[in-house]
Amino acid sequence: MTTAVLERPRAGSTRHGRGFWLIAAVYLVALAFSTVPTPLYPLYQRADGFSAFVVTVVFAVYAVGVITSLLLAGHISDWTGRRRVLYAALGLEILAGVVFLTWTALPGLIAARFLTGLGVGMLTATATAYLLELHKAHRPGAAGTRFEVVSSAANLGGLGAGTLVAGALAQFVTAPLRTPYVVFLVLLALSVIAVAAAPETVDTPAARPKYRPQGVRIAGDRGAVVVAALSSFAAFAVFGLFTSLAPGFVAGALHHPSRLLAGVVVFVVFGAGAAGQALSRRFTTGLITQATGLVVLALGMATTSLAGFLAGGMIAGAGAGILFKSAVSTVAGGAPAARRGESLAGLFLIAYSGLVVPVLGLGLAGRYVASTTSMLWFAGLLLALLSGTATLSWRRGR
Repeated sequence: MTTAVLERPRAGSTRHGRGFWLIAAVYLVALAFSTVPTPLYPLYQRADGFSAFVVTVVFAVYAVGVITSLLLAGHISDWTGRRRVLYAALGLEILAGVVFLTWTALPGLIAARFLTGLGVGMLTATATAYLLELHKAHRPGAAGTRFEVVSSAANLGGLGAGTLVAGALAQFVTAPLRTPYVVFLVLLALSVIAVAAAPETVDTPAARPKYRPQGVRIAGDRGAVVVAALSSFAAFAVFGLFTSLAPGFVAGALHHPSRLLAGVVVFVVFGAGAAGQALSRRFTTGLITQATGLVVLALGMATTSLAGFLAGGMIAGAGAGILFKSAVSTVAGGAPAARRGESLAGLFLIAYSGLVVPVLGLGLAGRYVASTTSMLWFAGLLLALLSGTATLSWRRGR
């Protein structure tokens, strides 16, 4: 049974244009909330006395929540409606915010991160499909450039903004493990109102399809899908490094313990990713830029240079942003309307695997070798993956 997606409402609908920007703002806020704990991990470590490896476990719990949610619910907005799924996702994030606020010990941190992951998993594919449909409704026949730039910028810009806001608040307020969550609980509540004001784009069928878990199902040309999947995995591996271990590396190996700096480091990487998406959409440019950034990052780590570490992160982040934008554009454009949410959920499932698998590997390696050594291994393996992706893309082009 197929689901009718409302692709052709009134041309130039003002309501759909307003809804496009409302959902973009919701997407940004929800993703920003997901990275609030990043610059706070050193504070949690000092309060509870756990190691850097436990930080990777906490981060992995978040990613497991995302993947679980993508598997179970990432595709159901294709037939239940986009707004219903966004309500549920925001509800989970609000619940996570309450847990963060009231239970600052390690078990509470783990529970809150898992809830956050569940919310993000439901939201990412749904919000991306929603933005594309609102864009088409507002500008029928127009190119998808606005959708590509805004959806990718909301994703990466939100991830970066969360660390910057949390880092600044943690540096200058008296309750650094609580105040950031109060601020974002207010923003999440406003996001629920924003979703209510946006028009629905899915016509719910009279008889619902039989439920089944998502799996990794991405509609479209197989070769293009494989390249998109590998690109998204490589891009999110860089983002995973900077949202988990980078703040601790900067505070420890590089001897810069500022909480604001920890937030700025991550913001710079995601900000560069968003800027890269706005400046380029070429897949090859993304590959070359990310590879170059990884080399600079490795040199910065080997020489314990904060400037080199930041420069490498910026360049690699810009390349990762371009690759991720290319992957989303490929999948969103190649999937039929009735399978768009499902296909994007499959892509995000692979991308978030890239977020967790390398980081867990780094955490395990860090128990036996120096953090600089394990991160250099990470850079080398990721360069090999980018090389393989480039080769596959070149063969497909031929």
